[in-house]
Amino acid sequence: MPVHVACIMDGNGRWAEQRSLERTEGHSAGEAAVVSAVRGARDMGIQWLTLFAFSTENWQRPQAEVDYLMRFNQRILVNNGQHWHRMGVRVRYLGALDARVPDCVREQITHYEQLTADNTDMTFTMAFNHGGRSALVHAVRALMDADTKAAEVSEECLARHMQYPDLPDVDLLIRTSGEHRLSNFLLWQMAYAEMYFPETLWPDFRANHLAEAVAVYHSRQRRYGTVIHTPQDQPFNRLTTP
Repeated sequence: MPVHVACIMDGNGRWAEQRSLERTEGHSAGEAAVVSAVRGARDMGIQWLTLFAFSTENWQRPQAEVDYLMRFNQRILVNNGQHWHRMGVRVRYLGALDARVPDCVREQITHYEQLTADNTDMTFTMAFNHGGRSALVHAVRALMDADTKAAEVSEECLARHMQYPDLPDVDLLIRTSGEHRLSNFLLWQMAYAEMYFPETLWPDFRANHLAEAVAVYHSRQRRYGTVIHTPQDQPFNRLTTP
């Protein structure tokens, strides 16, 4: 079972356009997919689930859509936060500390992060106002603020200065709607992620689609730059090979 599954929730706008609806209706329909993904991941024994809810680039969208996405993320917490708490899910927000995020949204984020902080069944992280490059910049600034010497900088040292140092590397990335991009998502943690790109639009995504992605993950071999030997492999010995 992958330890950490991350999802880029893509296709909300296209889902709405196919039904002659406003783009915001696509975002709204995506709530059911979020709820199903969290439940499915927990039931499958996945320990970490991270969903990409709002990127640092999304601030460039029309203001009306940005305002809607702020309210929508608040609504998801209000509608589901207590239920996730009862499920034993720890809720966290990655990248949410920004003055542009309305106070009411930040208050809800803080409330549910504190409420669920001691839960251990699964960690559900919403990447909200997140950008992979921005996260790395913040980590480097934290290193500099700590007066870290250049000779002391290592991968482990940099990882300790990320917003959530305990966030593990991504094992499986799912991007819905068939697009094949990382879109500046969890760049540090994505180094060895297996990637899966279903055609399903995010509002139609359910726990069974998550199970299909995990099944594909199980069929792959993760080598991490090495060679995996099978029992039939014969060692090569240049001294004895004719």
